[in-house]
Amino acid sequence: MSRPAWTTAGRWIAAVPLVAFALCCALAPLPAFGGTTGRIAGRVVDDAGQPVTAATIVLVGTRLGAYADAEGEYSILNVSPGVYDLKIGRLGFESVLIRDVRVTSDRTTRQDVRMGETTLQTAEVVITAERPPVELGLTSSQATLTHKDIEALPVQGLDDVVNLQAGVVDGHFRGGRTGEVQYQVDGVSVNNAFNNESTVTVDRSLLQEVQVISGTFDAEYGQAMSGVVNAVLKQGTEDFAWSGEAFAGGFVFPGRAEARRIDDEIRPTGIQNYQISASGPAPLSDTVFLVSGRRYVFNDYIYAERLFLPTDDNSFATLDFNPTGDGASVPLGYNKEWSGVVKLTNTSLGNTKLNYQALAGFNRSRRTDWGYRLNPDGLSKQERFSISHGLDVTHAFGEATFMDLSLRENYVKYEDFAFSDVYDARYDSAGAAQGTENYELGAVVEGYDFTRFFQRTDDWVFKGSVVSQVSHEHQVKTGVEVSAPKVAFGTPGHLVFTSDSVDGQVVEHLTRYIDYPPSYLPVQTYRPVMGAAYVQDQMEYPDITVRVGMRLEYFDARATVPSDLANPANAIEGAPLSYPVDASTKVSVSPRIGIAYPIEDYAAIHFAYGHFRQFPAIGTMFNNANYDVVANLQAGAESRIGVLGNPDVRPEQTVQYEVGYKHVLNKDFGVELTAFYKDIRDLLGVEFVDTYMGVPYARLTNVDFGSVFGITLGLDHRRLGPASVSLDYTWQRAMGNSSDPYETFVRATNNEDAQPRLVPFNWDQRHTLNLTASLGGPDTYNVSSVLRLVSGHPYTPVIERGHGHGLETNSGRKPAAMIVDLRMEKNLGAGANLFARVFNLFDARYFNGNIYSDTGSPYYSRFPEVDRASLANPTWFFPPRRIEIGVRIWGGAS
Repeated sequence: MSRPAWTTAGRWIAAVPLVAFALCCALAPLPAFGGTTGRIAGRVVDDAGQPVTAATIVLVGTRLGAYADAEGEYSILNVSPGVYDLKIGRLGFESVLIRDVRVTSDRTTRQDVRMGETTLQTAEVVITAERPPVELGLTSSQATLTHKDIEALPVQGLDDVVNLQAGVVDGHFRGGRTGEVQYQVDGVSVNNAFNNESTVTVDRSLLQEVQVISGTFDAEYGQAMSGVVNAVLKQGTEDFAWSGEAFAGGFVFPGRAEARRIDDEIRPTGIQNYQISASGPAPLSDTVFLVSGRRYVFNDYIYAERLFLPTDDNSFATLDFNPTGDGASVPLGYNKEWSGVVKLTNTSLGNTKLNYQALAGFNRSRRTDWGYRLNPDGLSKQERFSISHGLDVTHAFGEATFMDLSLRENYVKYEDFAFSDVYDARYDSAGAAQGTENYELGAVVEGYDFTRFFQRTDDWVFKGSVVSQVSHEHQVKTGVEVSAPKVAFGTPGHLVFTSDSVDGQVVEHLTRYIDYPPSYLPVQTYRPVMGAAYVQDQMEYPDITVRVGMRLEYFDARATVPSDLANPANAIEGAPLSYPVDASTKVSVSPRIGIAYPIEDYAAIHFAYGHFRQFPAIGTMFNNANYDVVANLQAGAESRIGVLGNPDVRPEQTVQYEVGYKHVLNKDFGVELTAFYKDIRDLLGVEFVDTYMGVPYARLTNVDFGSVFGITLGLDHRRLGPASVSLDYTWQRAMGNSSDPYETFVRATNNEDAQPRLVPFNWDQRHTLNLTASLGGPDTYNVSSVLRLVSGHPYTPVIERGHGHGLETNSGRKPAAMIVDLRMEKNLGAGANLFARVFNLFDARYFNGNIYSDTGSPYYSRFPEVDRASLANPTWFFPPRRIEIGVRIWGGAS
């Protein structure tokens, strides 16, 4: 494997302009960044309700604090998420210590204080802070989970946590397409510009807090239409601490081999995880560190039998097969991962905090393909290396204003092929993968998967912000963000069989095309530029909370498009001249507002409205974007050229409305009811363009649309004694003219109706219920369970295989489904826990997956002879019950 590009000197040379920009911003009043700190505010009064002027408020264990003003008001900014003790003192008054004050990103924790007068030295008054089950001051729908919440759930990664939240269905937030969510780590985007998905995977053990915003969101968040996920990582500790975790497990479904269409052998070490973390003071003064390393091995439950090798020579005409494999049983698919985190925090510069962090991961995997169950070595393999690292600087100008600057690099490299070298002789000796339906239901019995794909993104992201508490009621954020991704993707060498006539015989040759435009392009590189600026004002009064903001976004594809789409390749004789012109730069403005209005001390209503825009993924808009290939279509050299990309598309946009009601029934029980509507416009879709010769072609443009309407109901029962329960229910209707940018093209090529019309999206899940319950004693044991009950996704029924016969797209409904996951933990004392996790506790075979479109059932087909292969395919079903058992140990500071 080649040396990762992020280690080269050229990478740092390319960063010089951004570093210079960062320095300029540091010397000027730079306007927003956030999402990683919160605020504590309140009022200090005496027993008569009069303000206690000049009282000192200190956040224990930190350098943060404040003085109460003439009205008794105080405010502490730039507080990292977590649970703190707050100490309040004043000469002539009893000292007060408030324990367990919880601080959340982007929110104000209100903590009022009452102090009793005294003339003697008395014992400190100790109070435990109480957090209401629902937060009445929120102006939109969002869920915040602390590290303790996450540790108690049967989850492993960040994605697992996100998918448990109301309104989220397999990565779709409130009915939107995938790729419409902004993933941030410590306030900075980690999205891969190629596909708008997260560059890194974050294990639950590293998470201090996760904030999932599924409704409208503030102006500081951009390049997202559906939601925001902000993960705040843990920081180093002042005292040395360490922890380790190990677990092993496998898939367990005894006696279900026939139902699962595969053997039920238990492999207790098919899944393995080893992790160790340490934090504490570093040798450098006023510096703390956090380091973590993880090794994860996942072997799929479907095992292959290596009867054949890719180089076997079989006769398909006579059905004469000559297997030479060793017959070994091996995992058909697997994932082997190394990952780690380094985080250094320095506070030696007084009011300035420096932070460097790096999250890196390397995966070597093979995707499961049941067709290769007799020739697993013929499958292509995938390798992925990613790193997100950079420097954050926080500087406080006083008690009321601080500035954040951040420079990060998000780098990811992904490869998918059998062999990295396109000239590898094994491609010639084995040829392409082959099988026949007359033997083992079409299993591949010779050859290699000819898949060849390469993708690399190197994205430098600069963010800067100033947060100022201009008064007790007003907090203003202003900020800028600049991103300059370098995105490369494509086929690193095409493998094509060509035919020649030799002595009257047709002979096939394997031909390599490395750079043969326009049909066989090499890996292409694109360098767009994105930027944004915003201002956000948060106004908090006793009777109302208002958050209002405006975001300005800029996008330059730095690419060209044909000047005349009717002659895109400039190859039509006598037609008007067509030449490349620069794609236009795109500038958009997005206003957003949220209002929370308390009805009583125990109830509030909120309303939110906003415009949200997102530039399409680079890998979509630039895919197949060489218009010279149209010349081949016009000349008849190619009959189909697919859908051409378009770097001149506009940003996709969504207008969201939300209204909600929150009610605190008592200190342990709260309820939330929210209604929302999304008007989705300018989604990527396909238009057909006629050339001057009357030959049509398809290209991407902003023509698709949709709408989503829904209601969410949340019930939260805080732990009372040994038990706690929370419930989220969502009803929504998500509809549009197509679920995928290429769906219109597919309809047209299949001679189906391609006219725009509203039909349910493929992921339109009308009913979703998530129930989380836990039972346990303090520091002794805990049992938690998550139940997910969902209605079926839509599908298009057919009467005869291959023909819809006029039936409406997505007019049928798949069956409802239920999944239950379980986690059990026992504290062994002396810094050790024993735990077990069970995923898919009842071994459900179906969970909104594959069905037969002629029956609507996942279990049987009206045409079993046609569906012989899928009726025997174990991957048709949801993965079986998975059990993991492990131990966690720790030591040092608690």
